[in-house]
Amino acid sequence: MPRVPAADGRALLVEQLDLRSDCSRCTGLCCVGLHLVRSADFAIDKPAGTPCPNLRTDFGCGIHARLPESGFPGCVAYDCLGAGQRVTAAVRAAHDGATWRDDPAAARDAFAALPVVTQLQELLWYLAEVLALPAAAAAHDDARQALDRTAPLADLAAADLLALDVGAVRRAVGPLVDRASALVRDAARDGRQARDGRHRDGRRGAASPHGTARSDAPTALRAPSAGVRRRLRPGADLVGADLRGLDLTASDLRGALLLGADLRGARLDAVDLLGADLRGADARGTDLSRALFLTPAQVGAVRRDERTALPAVLA
Repeated sequence: MPRVPAADGRALLVEQLDLRSDCSRCTGLCCVGLHLVRSADFAIDKPAGTPCPNLRTDFGCGIHARLPESGFPGCVAYDCLGAGQRVTAAVRAAHDGATWRDDPAAARDAFAALPVVTQLQELLWYLAEVLALPAAAAAHDDARQALDRTAPLADLAAADLLALDVGAVRRAVGPLVDRASALVRDAARDGRQARDGRHRDGRRGAASPHGTARSDAPTALRAPSAGVRRRLRPGADLVGADLRGLDLTASDLRGALLLGADLRGARLDAVDLLGADLRGADARGTDLSRALFLTPAQVGAVRRDERTALPAVLA
């Protein structure tokens, strides 16, 4: 399996593991296999297994250039992390080159395998990030072993994919990712305390160790109130929350509901956002580059502008 060193190799590892969606190698599986519910994300109701009316015969989208204004922002945000092209290849190999359009058996296998491989790709995405986090070095050996075990599963034949207990794979990888998150957040918390101490010294007039004025002067960031701090937890309901300008460093917000939350100017260093729902969250002018476990789908769901900073692998 790929052996890429931590921080500088994450993008290369993502490429080697085929974790970037490539619609040109897919047969529109997400446009058929997913159940759509008419909402702010999708303009129509569509049962799983029914092709979207906008899907063309060449498996492209007929309204791709105008999806948001046509009522389909959810399609823009959706990202299978490369599962679509993997499943397409596996199904073609198992069914003599057939696609879901050609053979009911191929369709059955394709749409059953898609969510399985999507979950595997997501786990590989997280493991690749763990290996890129210097503060999680104590978890790197275990992460490499987990990656070596998990990566081949995404290349299984269609029948083997359908028999795979993906829940067991998630349970094996999850604690490792949790450990890496805790290591990074602990380090960030220590760094914040040291930074705050320097700022206090600066306000008392302490000189720079280099004999010049300090360049790390306090910013306009605010500490969260006690009430907000109590809400900063995994799975928190922060729908529409006003978090502007707050220092959220090292918060554990995995699985949190942040729909429509205002994150403008917030500090999100080492904030664990694994599985957080960021649809419509306002990240204009926000630095997301040091947040933990962001996926392309999450980035695609937030409001951002040219000032929004993203991790290099997502930029």
